[in-house]
Amino acid sequence: MEMFIILLVQIISGAVGGNLAGMTKQSLGTGLNTLLGGVGGLVLGQIVSALTGTPGGEALDVATVGSNIVGGGVGGLVLTWVIGFIKSKMAAK
Repeated sequence: MEMFIILLVQIISGAVGGNLAGMTKQSLGTGLNTLLGGVGGLVLGQIVSALTGTPGGEALDVATVGSNIVGGGVGGLVLTWVIGFIKSKMAAK
């Protein structure tokens, strides 16, 4: 059950990060910002979990949840911004 909660935290914080990235010129629309943000949050959130020594969300303490929120949010923001940047550069040609 803890793993499910950690994954949910990563996806939600990634979706928030994706929508924050969508506030720039690289917006892909609300739905796609949310979807890509969730995917990016999940991927980078899992990487951060593995690097911090809590793979699989073995504990629900403040440090673990905080690192998952930050990792998920940044991952969602970065993936959405990069995809939006690529899309805007392709459309400019």
